[in-house]
Amino acid sequence: MIAALLAAVARVVAGGTVRWASAPIDDRQRVFFANHTSHLDFILIWASLPARVRRRARPVAAQDYWESGPIRRYLARKVFRAVLIERAASGTDRSPGERGREAVARMIEGLDREDSLIVFPEGTRGSGDDVGEFKSGLYYLWRERPDVELVPVHLENLNRVLPKGEFIPVPMLSRVTFGPPLAWAEGETKEAFLERARRAVQRLGEA
Repeated sequence: MIAALLAAVARVVAGGTVRWASAPIDDRQRVFFANHTSHLDFILIWASLPARVRRRARPVAAQDYWESGPIRRYLARKVFRAVLIERAASGTDRSPGERGREAVARMIEGLDREDSLIVFPEGTRGSGDDVGEFKSGLYYLWRERPDVELVPVHLENLNRVLPKGEFIPVPMLSRVTFGPPLAWAEGETKEAFLERARRAVQRLGEA
């Protein structure tokens, strides 16, 4: 009940228009990967999914942000069932490699529970003008679970609905575009795969 209400509120506040590059999807397991411009990003993607798909979709989100207060913590753990990961900005002395390996391990654990995931391979919020370079986690995730579909998603105008540093959303029109799944390319290097995935998101914003 809370999840359905929150999904409806998110769609109204963001004025989200949803586009599908192909027919609306079924509820098979997937990894949705998108550009990142706002803390509202995963909420709107999650809210834009059909209810049967949304029930198994878990966002991958920053632990320090979503555990910073009781309301956020409740939403992250009880409503979104988020996979919370440690960011570089969290203040720990662990190396980026250690944090990256743990993040991938947590995501694989989610996939092994037959959940779908919502991820942001840029690793940090961008300006919304261009899709930034993708971090390597998406590659390692797919290498470990190549049978899980990877679906590119482009978000438009979310950086204006909730600008960086703000806490109250500004009602404004936004758009969520879901693209066709990426095809596995045998022998593709990590760099080539990440660039192909980045371009898939970028092209959705140009369509």
